[in-house]
Amino acid sequence: MSYVDEVLAVVQKKNADQPEFLQAVTEVLDSLRPVIESNEELYKKNAILERITEPDRQIMFRVPWVDDNGQVQVNRGFRVQFNNAIGPYKGGLRLHPSVNLGIIKFLGFEQIFKNSLTTLPIGGGKGGSDFDPKGKSDREIMAFCQSFMTELSKYIGADIDVPAGDIGTGAREIGFMFGQYKRIRGSFEGVLTGKGLTYGGSLARTQATGYGLLYLTNALWKDNGLDLNGKTAAVSGSGNVAIYAIEKAQQLGVKVVTCSDSTGWIYDPEGIDVALLKEVKEVKRARLTEYAAAKSSAEYHAKENGEHGVWQYKVDLALPCATQNELDLDDAKMLVANGVTSVTEGANMPTTLEATKYLQENGVLFVGGKAANAGGVATSALEMSQNSERLSWTFEEVDGKLKGIMETIYANISDAAKRYDATVGGKTDYVAGANIAGFEKVVDAMLAQGVC
Repeated sequence: MSYVDEVLAVVQKKNADQPEFLQAVTEVLDSLRPVIESNEELYKKNAILERITEPDRQIMFRVPWVDDNGQVQVNRGFRVQFNNAIGPYKGGLRLHPSVNLGIIKFLGFEQIFKNSLTTLPIGGGKGGSDFDPKGKSDREIMAFCQSFMTELSKYIGADIDVPAGDIGTGAREIGFMFGQYKRIRGSFEGVLTGKGLTYGGSLARTQATGYGLLYLTNALWKDNGLDLNGKTAAVSGSGNVAIYAIEKAQQLGVKVVTCSDSTGWIYDPEGIDVALLKEVKEVKRARLTEYAAAKSSAEYHAKENGEHGVWQYKVDLALPCATQNELDLDDAKMLVANGVTSVTEGANMPTTLEATKYLQENGVLFVGGKAANAGGVATSALEMSQNSERLSWTFEEVDGKLKGIMETIYANISDAAKRYDATVGGKTDYVAGANIAGFEKVVDAMLAQGVC
């Protein structure tokens, strides 16, 4: 049995109840086989794979808070600090009923390699809670955030672990958490990213993940002799990532015809109206039914079985920007049948392993989330730099740095894939390239620092 297979067997035995984490580890280690096999003796002696698949620590805690009716509610909070070989732990806080330890571990594991790819000195971590901010008053959300941070504050700091936003955690939640951290610790420091501009936040952070996705997608198309201008795209989701992916896609000449939320999806053959979408989602925090009611060309379709119906249309590029495992094998078959050229992930692991393989084997240019959606965490790291310098950069400065980082990420993953002759379906295997490029930097740091 190879070293990779030995470690996979152990990981599967130890984490049998965590399918998302097992999926992430299997995908990464399978793609790293050529790298590991060429260094097997060194890596095995130093237990590199055992160490990189086991978090430094997993913190789970009770979060009690009082709702508007005076009833005490209890949620579960998490922070998984996975690997800090190249810098402080860095990763978002997800607030969603689906959150459990396995999901946080999968996200934290992916974050190690994503953060490494940014070329910036940040390690991998992730956190969150099964708290659902939807339908809660501002006071209830503040009560939850303050209780959550009261416990989390014991484990984080500007040079230790710097959380950020994620699904369910926007500027409002970050503000409440930052205020509570400052109150408890008596320290004004860059302990959270995604902060408001009045207290240390960075311009362009809101747009960063969506914009970064398109900067990388554009680099991918150019490198393959293609032009995005005049093309058509399908996008899933209608949150922060999706909105700004649609905005930047349109700036690059792409017509985006779909978006979705948890209850349904929009198909708008005239192209999504970004201003209207922002009004519905960012201002009113309403459902996409309101978008359809305001725009005559838009068709609204309610989800019947949780499906993301956005993938059934004929498009040139697909941008999954909602949540994990949203694009399955049937969706991939529809995209291929309709002649899709590329799929680049705006969310974390939104494409199932079977769908990824099908897309790649059928010649689709596919770049996974740890590379394609790294713009968010890259700009968070730029926010950390500004906080350390006590400076604020202009939007153009941050956006320019973001564009450069995403183009460098594409170049690095393409180079890594070519160095190991990683191809699938006659195309460069960018999934393997991303894993290799991210892994090499982390492993070099781990080896240099000894057994720790």
